[in-house]
Amino acid sequence: MNGPDQGDAAPLTVSSPDLSGGTFSREFTCDGADRLPRLRWSTPPPGTQELAIELLDPDAPGGTFTHWLVYGIPPGTSGLAAVPAGAAEGVNDFGRRGYRGPCPPRGATHHYHFVVLALGTQLGLAAGATRSDLESRISGHVLGRGELVVTYQRA
Repeated sequence: MNGPDQGDAAPLTVSSPDLSGGTFSREFTCDGADRLPRLRWSTPPPGTQELAIELLDPDAPGGTFTHWLVYGIPPGTSGLAAVPAGAAEGVNDFGRRGYRGPCPPRGATHHYHFVVLALGTQLGLAAGATRSDLESRISGHVLGRGELVVTYQRA
């Protein structure tokens, strides 16, 4: 799930103590509390000015579906359990700001990509930006990139 100009980005390792086994438990989905799972990532490369995270579902029937966008994360941050002070959330494809967990059609297994981006610039994006806004601003500024892929299937 590479976006614009991310081919030469330094690798980041992304993990979550809440998503062990590579699947979402109900509490982090629309079938449960729709709670944001804790995320961790390795140290971003030198020159990182800001971090951004996307949660994307490329298996959605209408094309890649955005479940969460957060940007303006301070560069020294190595994980989160909530949106850190100073960061802002964008609008997801549910039409709301903030995290909305997996909610695929029943029966189909979907793959959800947490993409952590280390950026060599401060984006200055206000809360409520779209994925298109974010990706147009990061073009040419991605220093590091990591991805955690987790599945979910509704019975």
